Amino acid sequence: MKSINLYEMKKVEVIVKGEDLEFVIDLLERAGVSGYTIIHNLSGKGSHGFHEGHLLFNEEDTLVMIVSVMPEKLVEVVLEGITPFLNKHSGVVFVSSVMVSRLTKFGDVSMSAGGGS
Repeated sequence: MKSINLYEMKKVEVIVKGEDLEFVIDLLERAGVSGYTIIHNLSGKGSHGFHEGHLLFNEEDTLVMIVSVMPEKLVEVVLEGITPFLNKHSGVVFVSSVMVSRLTKFGDVSMSAGGGS
């Protein structure tokens, strides 16, 4: 059985109000992030209290999460762009290390530190 090669990348998860979704998408695209997943209608409790998902006819008042995997160099660009925004708006960013098997799916391979497993 052939061993699968894994490469270290960073996962960035951004949770913001639905009305701020376009800002985050624009930021990711301008930073050169190759792709992302959007999860609508989040429910949960945070420092601003409980947030209810699935509000009828009003996607802007719900919370959304944008998840993307990228090389570490792009994380710095994204954080630099989103920090001033989060200083004035509600939202949160999570950054964690992940391993991916198909490095070419995540943009410019030369930007990655590589690493194999």
